[in-house]
Amino acid sequence: MMMVLPPSRVKYFAGVALVATALLVLPFALSAAGTAWVRITNLAILFVFLSLGLNIVVGYAGLLDLGYVAFYAVGAYVYALLASPHFGMHLPFWVILPIGATLAGFFGVLLGAPTLKLRGDYLAIVTLGFGEIVRIFLNNLSQPINITNGPQGLAQIDPVRIGGMSLGQNGTLFGLNFSGPMKYYYLLLLLLLLVIVVNLRLQNSRIGRAWEAIREDEMAARAIGINTTRLKLLAFAMGASFGGVAGGMFSAIQGFISPESFVLTESVMILSMVVLGGMGNIWGVIAGAVLLSFVPEMLRYTVVPMQMALFKRLLIEPEVIRMLLFGLALVLMMRFRPAGLWPLRARQREFDKAVGE
Repeated sequence: MMMVLPPSRVKYFAGVALVATALLVLPFALSAAGTAWVRITNLAILFVFLSLGLNIVVGYAGLLDLGYVAFYAVGAYVYALLASPHFGMHLPFWVILPIGATLAGFFGVLLGAPTLKLRGDYLAIVTLGFGEIVRIFLNNLSQPINITNGPQGLAQIDPVRIGGMSLGQNGTLFGLNFSGPMKYYYLLLLLLLLVIVVNLRLQNSRIGRAWEAIREDEMAARAIGINTTRLKLLAFAMGASFGGVAGGMFSAIQGFISPESFVLTESVMILSMVVLGGMGNIWGVIAGAVLLSFVPEMLRYTVVPMQMALFKRLLIEPEVIRMLLFGLALVLMMRFRPAGLWPLRARQREFDKAVGE
């Protein structure tokens, strides 16, 4: 007897199939406009990684972290040191990524342990300082033993290789031409699906509900028997491990890294993606990361031609306009959508109740 799916399930599976098809053909459509857009898409996926990791700390556990880029840097430098001529080591990526994630998680515990009693602005200041300390260390660990090569950075980093095939080179498969960025796109997409599944499982688990209780009222959570110390450290460690994976992939894709890639503005941007999309909501965070990754690049390609067409000369640099629009967007968000573009229903009800009072 043939089983008939209800219409709601049919629509669900049809929507999933449509989204999957669009994601599979997306790099071919983008490559028609130029390989640069495929690279931008890859960086957007990396920012989604980072946003989902920070969402565990900020959105789930309610711990404000302004130094998240430090874990990104740890993962990137672990990959660069273990897959480059700097130390003469060329380990495969499937060995390095877990090492980078583990080491980043360890640094997350190091950050979380002394800050367990801090909240709000005080926690933000400490995490901000931690991010700057890591960047300064990376910038100066070239003497007396050259570990990070200092401000010159690390170059000639090995690309990801799978079955003897380098993802950094162009190739042909099933009669289709795949550029290096296109190959990385599919690998990043696969890793992103894994990260999303892990986040969904965390959100609906006992750990996720405990994090939510800590976020809402830490004292009440402790009173009902939740081990807030252990769960806070777990949030820092898990969020940092996602940053370590993203850093490793960034290092492999770029082939060169330096401390200047991990400045404070990167942390602020990642936090803005989480806040803009909707803290705690996985799909909202993804939407915020994609939006803030693509809009600046679109402005980069449109602002200059528009000014030249209107005024025959460049009046305002694209970077200045980008920051002005970015600041304006955040102000408008705080005024009209304080819970984010796609918030959790519970968080939206809290904001609506606060406004009503």
